Amino acid sequence: MKQADFDGKGSCIRWTESPGEEPARVYVHGLGSVSSVYHAHIAARPELAGRRSLFVDLPGHGISDRPADFRYTLEDHAGALAAALDSAGVRGVELIAHSMGGSVAIVLAGRRPDLVSRLVLTEANLDASPPPAAGSAWITAHGEDDFVDGEYARVLKAVGPLWAATMRLADPRALHRSAAGLRRGSVPIMRDILEGLSAERVFLQGELSGELPGREALGAAGVRVVTVPGAGHNVMFDNPDAFAAAVAGQV
Repeated sequence: MKQADFDGKGSCIRWTESPGEEPARVYVHGLGSVSSVYHAHIAARPELAGRRSLFVDLPGHGISDRPADFRYTLEDHAGALAAALDSAGVRGVELIAHSMGGSVAIVLAGRRPDLVSRLVLTEANLDASPPPAAGSAWITAHGEDDFVDGEYARVLKAVGPLWAATMRLADPRALHRSAAGLRRGSVPIMRDILEGLSAERVFLQGELSGELPGREALGAAGVRVVTVPGAGHNVMFDNPDAFAAAVAGQV
């Protein structure tokens, strides 16, 4: 496990990594998740072997610190992720990022293009105010203090055992602020940043999640949108073969 200060006050973002050749692949989880849980089984596949791989937990999640005075906006998370990559001494990485982590990755790529050569985004949030069915909406339906004081436990029961297994490792206040930041979006909004990037960009959309809004405009901007058959939001679990092929650049 490695770590880097992300707020100038001693709070650390942490990651585990496996050695290999560069450019490194950096895996970033979604809201209430853990990077190694969602991506280690992918990085270990033969077609992805031999590359340095970092599994980063965003502030407030997994093994990273959870300061009470941190805002946990998308920009704040992107700054913390940049601190991790700077400390790791990597440049031009491939960012493989899921859901909220994809939004963070987009913001980071817009701010620090030196750090990112390729984005593989899995159902990343591209717009503010996602639909009511989104997990962030369940969390932000409650005020921050109410969520911390009791609603967090009820949400854990409602989300099902898979997501609850990692969400219970997230700090409740950090989780709420992260969800609120995700629903506010970034400035400029994530979709506009993504369309303006020069790095290679792949967007994975699970077939079971429906059509990706604005798909044609993304394609016109050079974003390769791939619909993954038989998969929902968690493409890396639902269709790991297709997911690994996308990371390897084989689709």
